[in-house]
Amino acid sequence: MTTEPRVLMFPTLDSATAAAHLRAELALEVDPDDLARDLASGARHGYMVVESRAPEAFASARISGAINLPYREMTAESVSGLDRELVYVCYCESIHCNAATKGALKLAELGFKVKRLSGGITAWQAAGYPVDRDASVPAIASRPAPRCAC
Repeated sequence: MTTEPRVLMFPTLDSATAAAHLRAELALEVDPDDLARDLASGARHGYMVVESRAPEAFASARISGAINLPYREMTAESVSGLDRELVYVCYCESIHCNAATKGALKLAELGFKVKRLSGGITAWQAAGYPVDRDASVPAIASRPAPRCAC
């Protein structure tokens, strides 16, 4: 008895359709390595990194230079001072959190260009990249995980 592979249960797309889909996916995401390389090289023009979680999460661990803009607080008024020419790279806790998706969606609905950081701050730290934190806040590992604002 031959068993068909589950991998092939659904037919693949033709290459042009697959390429278009993957290109669109990459247009909305950036991985920690690409962002870290840009930040390290000083290539910081054209985009802003946005922590989409609650302020206590931002205080406990954040990407250097990121601004805190919790998605729950995003309104036309609260983002009125943002530069509409920039791309806003939103991140949250991890793949188990959707605050970055919610933040990017709100910004997009308000007319901003957006991307999402794949894997959030968890993937960033797992890759060995440094984080900033408020001096009065202990490292995440030494206390319960912060509320992610999802």
